[in-house]
Amino acid sequence: MRGALSPRSAWPAPGDDCPIARAFDRIGTKSAFVILREAFYGAGRFDEFVERTGMSEPVVATRLKELTDEGLLSRTPYQEPGQRRRNGYQLTEKGSELLPVMVAMMNWGDRWLFPDGARVQLTHSGCGSPVHTELRCGAGHSIATGQLDLTQAGQPQ
Repeated sequence: MRGALSPRSAWPAPGDDCPIARAFDRIGTKSAFVILREAFYGAGRFDEFVERTGMSEPVVATRLKELTDEGLLSRTPYQEPGQRRRNGYQLTEKGSELLPVMVAMMNWGDRWLFPDGARVQLTHSGCGSPVHTELRCGAGHSIATGQLDLTQAGQPQ
């Protein structure tokens, strides 16, 4: 990395100022990511999350509460005929914005952790092409790792 914050040794001590560390503080458990994965795949009810994740009911309940409290999922009441009222869950805008992160993790895992081939594949419903993530700047240019400058937000470059 280069830019206004280079060299890295000149930065303040690690703490709450890092957006990556802060994001992991909020959703950094495997079970939270797995529940978010299932929400992206269409799960919305408690029993669906339990069945699809293979996690225990207490773990799913705890993670759903945490993800809802964090604003990544919202509760939606529903009631089946003859049943008590329950809460369903759906991704919020904040939660939906994690889709590129999830796709990037899926692509990376398929490439590096399953050398015999991808387990599942996301495709564009409009044309059938595989979906992948890509870094682009605001002007639309593709960005490679060596082309990044790290600067303090709000400061001229």
